[in-house]
Amino acid sequence: MKYLYVARHAKSSWTDFTKPDFERPLNERGRRDAPIMAKRVLDRRVFIDAFISSPAKRAKSTCEIFCEVFHHDKNNVIYMERLYHASMETFYDIVRGLDNKYISVILFSHNPGISEFVNSLCENVRVDNVPTCGVYGVELDITRWASFKPKVNSYRFFDYPKANY
Repeated sequence: MKYLYVARHAKSSWTDFTKPDFERPLNERGRRDAPIMAKRVLDRRVFIDAFISSPAKRAKSTCEIFCEVFHHDKNNVIYMERLYHASMETFYDIVRGLDNKYISVILFSHNPGISEFVNSLCENVRVDNVPTCGVYGVELDITRWASFKPKVNSYRFFDYPKANY
């Protein structure tokens, strides 16, 4: 059994239009939401042994906040350029290429690819849009990441900052 969690970066700042998109930081709401969401995921008794992130500033910062909450060493985060505005196909390539030593992985990335990807994971679960700092989780009935396929995974949860429970 493997577990995959997909997280969209927290809310980013648009105040400095001179910065390239890759360098946009989290805004105040993003810095507030990220630790709250990390704690909500942790409260679900989720264990994560690999944190993988786009190196874009807003995704990297979100990932690092999750690392703090999960007590995961930030120096062990795996950064992948390919997660910066990744397509659905790129997500599949990345997941299928994961090291089998990992049981539970979280990916930090961007829209629109992230919403398209999560909508391909389970047969009967549809998410219109993964909002900033949204986290989607699935359970995979596989022993090797290379066997990862669409539509056959078991939905675990979808959570985001403005979700009301």
